[in-house]
Amino acid sequence: MTIKVYLTIMSLYFNNRLPPLNALKAFEAAARHLSFSNAAAELHVTPAALSQQIKSLEAHLGAPVFLRLNRRVVLTDIGRMLSPKVSDGFETLQLAWSVALRRVKKQHLTVTAGPAFMAGWLAPRMGGFVSTHPEVELRFTASLRMLNFERDEIDLAVRFGAGDDEGYFSEDLFVDWVTPMVSPHLAEQIQVPADVAKFPMVGQDSGGQLHDYERWDTWCELYGVEKNTDGPVFTTPDSSLTYGVNGDGVVLGRISLAQHLLEAGQLVMPLKQSLRRNLRYRLVCPIGVEKERNVRVFREWIKAEMTTLEAWSTGRVFA
Repeated sequence: MTIKVYLTIMSLYFNNRLPPLNALKAFEAAARHLSFSNAAAELHVTPAALSQQIKSLEAHLGAPVFLRLNRRVVLTDIGRMLSPKVSDGFETLQLAWSVALRRVKKQHLTVTAGPAFMAGWLAPRMGGFVSTHPEVELRFTASLRMLNFERDEIDLAVRFGAGDDEGYFSEDLFVDWVTPMVSPHLAEQIQVPADVAKFPMVGQDSGGQLHDYERWDTWCELYGVEKNTDGPVFTTPDSSLTYGVNGDGVVLGRISLAQHLLEAGQLVMPLKQSLRRNLRYRLVCPIGVEKERNVRVFREWIKAEMTTLEAWSTGRVFA
């Protein structure tokens, strides 16, 4: 009985062992092309050698994975079941190898952020970072999509929102807020919240990307103001801020996106009444990447820069 159990265990062990990697690679290419000759050409081996590798895999498996017909091959049921999983496995291996190679060889740092934040806050400050850290080659990807770190070759993401970064390193930077903003020539005419309704309220409609606290309905309800619909509606916050600089409307602006315009005197905040939710900027990256030198340097730099936003909160009234 003991010998039978031992032999059964050993049989299961050997049957579960993977075949040689070359045999799996030969199968994956042949299954993709449904041609031994085309697969052999891709792998730079002879058709005979590829056929031998597939026979080795079939012997290891104990079942055929191809039916050899006249001038062509087709997958068996087992082969059809095996093919997508083997392809996924090689794709994962290739991706892991590419990521490891980039980590070893690279001197650049790729950062992704939303287009408005990238253009309005991050890009204007890049000169300071480059002058202090000329050894780091920065690359940027502006996107509202949640990019995949490995597939899209992203090192670090600046994300905004309530945050659900489970499984990643995540570090809070700043809780953003909004308040009415106008061009300087309108500022004196707005002394109390109700005065905002005298002017067109510039709206935003970003196709589901807008948070509720960026809508005039929310601010007006909290501060007892009757909302008007006289203002134009833009799909991006940077467009609405640009209109506020050049037009006669009131913008409900996010401080992070408007800071450069406020510092330049192109926009002013005539009221203290503001609105803040638990929506924040975070630095996000795969666990472990936060310890890499270039990432650490950027983290320290952006955290120091973000402290300038806190100064604008002084004297604000937050609903």
